[in-house]
Amino acid sequence: MSHTTVAYEDVDPVGGGLHFLRDELDCENLGFSVLEADPGWVGKEHDHAEDGQEEVYFLVDGEATLTVDGDEVRMKAGEAVRIPPEATRQLENGSVESTFVLAGAP
Repeated sequence: MSHTTVAYEDVDPVGGGLHFLRDELDCENLGFSVLEADPGWVGKEHDHAEDGQEEVYFLVDGEATLTVDGDEVRMKAGEAVRIPPEATRQLENGSVESTFVLAGAP
């Protein structure tokens, strides 16, 4: 088969609403996830300096603040932010439920 299809709701979430789709889609390099965040949800601060993975966070619905190397980026629905591998990042959801698409690759 030349393609792979998966519904993110069919993938068990980890960490309170994070659906990792990379394995389900048989991706070789691309990480692809959907995050359904409850109001006030706060993600883990991290970077990808060791694996060289850049990421793009796309806010589908809701509101959030993404802190990148100490700089706060307030996100609105429809906005995307690219983060280089060596930058620290932490995502904090706003006061409403939000949905994100997260993509990353070396």
